[in-house]
Amino acid sequence: MPETDDSAVGHQASSTPKPRGLLRQLLQNKKATFGFAIVAVFVALALLAPFVVRDPSAFLSVPLAPPSTEYWLGTTGQGQDVFAQTLYGARTSLWVGFAVGVAVIVIGTGIGLAAGYFGGTVDDVLTTLINVFLIMPGLPLAVVLAAYLPAGPLTLAFVMIVTSWSWHARVVRAQTLSLRHKDFVNAAIVGGESHVRIMFLELLPNMTSLIASGFIGATVYAIGAQVGLEFLGLGDVSVVSWGTNLYWAANNQALLTESWWTIVPTGLAIALVGFSLVMINFAIDEVTNPRLKAERSWVAAVKAAGIAPGFSTPVIRRRDA
Repeated sequence: MPETDDSAVGHQASSTPKPRGLLRQLLQNKKATFGFAIVAVFVALALLAPFVVRDPSAFLSVPLAPPSTEYWLGTTGQGQDVFAQTLYGARTSLWVGFAVGVAVIVIGTGIGLAAGYFGGTVDDVLTTLINVFLIMPGLPLAVVLAAYLPAGPLTLAFVMIVTSWSWHARVVRAQTLSLRHKDFVNAAIVGGESHVRIMFLELLPNMTSLIASGFIGATVYAIGAQVGLEFLGLGDVSVVSWGTNLYWAANNQALLTESWWTIVPTGLAIALVGFSLVMINFAIDEVTNPRLKAERSWVAAVKAAGIAPGFSTPVIRRRDA
């Protein structure tokens, strides 16, 4: 009987694209390309902020100046440059979002893999831990932790990780259970591979799209939650971030003074980043879900046949005998 390459069997276990193949397909997807472009622009502006704008904390002695050629996005109620604060705010908010996304993926994936792979007592203990965190109300817990812990971006990142890792762990556990008794896993066990190798080199590559979607979801949640907590005054208001920008705008009664420029740039930046990440997530679903591909092909075939999208032309007609 010819020898079987265990790793090859593992790669054939799922139709889910592996990291390189997934990235290549995403770069060919319009939604993903659009999303990556927006995120790349904000990341580049955040990294270049110290070289292209003035100190965001500097007082310019021109409070609430509207947008002009001198101050592109106007100034705040304290006379600070809104454009500089928007770019520097991206540094803090994006850092928190991406850091939380990575931490949630590492913790949730590790615990979910271990629970689903080992089963038995290990699964019971880890599943109980996951369920304990799942039943905790996320937003109230985040508010309490943010209120009693030292203020700052690190604290907010810790709060976001504590309140969000369990969701990803549960999904990974369920996926691991569905793959645990597949032929490629049994072949790896018979071949004498270690548990760590089987989990991370056989099972994990078959969850590429799941991991990518989990990272994006955790990042979006972290950015939104951080902005919300800081807007409520539960962050370090001396640190420039998108949340503190909105906090100071509300504190200075921007709506009553009609100084819209102190709110719109930050709000638009948050909306664009969130929208771009959601577009990337949609693209991952399209690339990795065969049903969506089949549905698009079916719709295209229907349109090619001359049937209106509303299906006003009957496809099947019944006649009485």
